[in-house]
Amino acid sequence: MRKALVPVDGSAAAHRAVRHIVCLASIFPSIEAVLLNVQLEVDEWRVRRVLKKEEIEAMEESRGGDTLQQDREVLKAAGVRFTPVVEIGPAAETIAKIARERGCDGIVMGTRGLGAVSSVLLGSVSSRVLQFSDLPVTLVK
Repeated sequence: MRKALVPVDGSAAAHRAVRHIVCLASIFPSIEAVLLNVQLEVDEWRVRRVLKKEEIEAMEESRGGDTLQQDREVLKAAGVRFTPVVEIGPAAETIAKIARERGCDGIVMGTRGLGAVSSVLLGSVSSRVLQFSDLPVTLVK
């Protein structure tokens, strides 16, 4: 894998996926990561009534940048090349889209540790990414 998309949301599972990239970098030193945080669009009418669209987008991007900070530091300390990205939209679809657009050859992401039955019933983001992406997806538990 030359370039991997790593979606992060601040969870322990996402941090484990970032650490997995660090391990891969020890084997493949030229690996590059696209560190992605997807923010859901603010759809609350009370917020939209008070703030302009540009202000809401800036708030969402700022929140996403804050979420990326800890994982950026891990990758930087390990000497792994990475590009931080914050996008707004539905998580699974956005992850698959950005992976294609950024020329990634795989996606490495954490799971919440749900069992098979729970994943089917709840439709986890990782399960949906598997549906939307034609790239190999490594799930880190």
